[in-house]
Amino acid sequence: MRHDEPSSVPPRPTNAIARSLGRVHPATWPLGLGAVGLVGVVLLHTVDPNQPGFYPGCPWLALTGTFCPGCGTTRALAALTHLDVLGALSMNPLLMLFLPFALYSYLTWLRNSLWPHRGSRPPVPLPAWAPWGILAGIVTFWVLRNLPWFSFLAPGTPLLPSW
Repeated sequence: MRHDEPSSVPPRPTNAIARSLGRVHPATWPLGLGAVGLVGVVLLHTVDPNQPGFYPGCPWLALTGTFCPGCGTTRALAALTHLDVLGALSMNPLLMLFLPFALYSYLTWLRNSLWPHRGSRPPVPLPAWAPWGILAGIVTFWVLRNLPWFSFLAPGTPLLPSW
């Protein structure tokens, strides 16, 4: 066999950690992440983040006095556990835009890990500009939510009038 020919056998991992991770069922990681997420959801449902003391505050807000793109995320997720979609939207609109994509990605990962060959399509790669577009959207949201003309993007500001 020549050394420049590709081998059909994948190379064996060289360290013990890589070898032990290779023996783990592929569904272990998404199921473990789902279990941690479920614990977080139960915690957010039972311990109110609007009450001071239990959850840490935003370090960016404490240092600068301005809102970061993640400000209001904990309260938004807690509102979602109580099925208050408008309350969650008023806490962090960017999270509410991102959450369906994150949930879809997680469920696709879980399905493909549990049933690798059942109806799975090859993943569609993101265009090269997509990460830069997402980053630009996050930075734009960050700037706009701190301007007085866009105060409705600040955490806790109602987006819709209360009738």
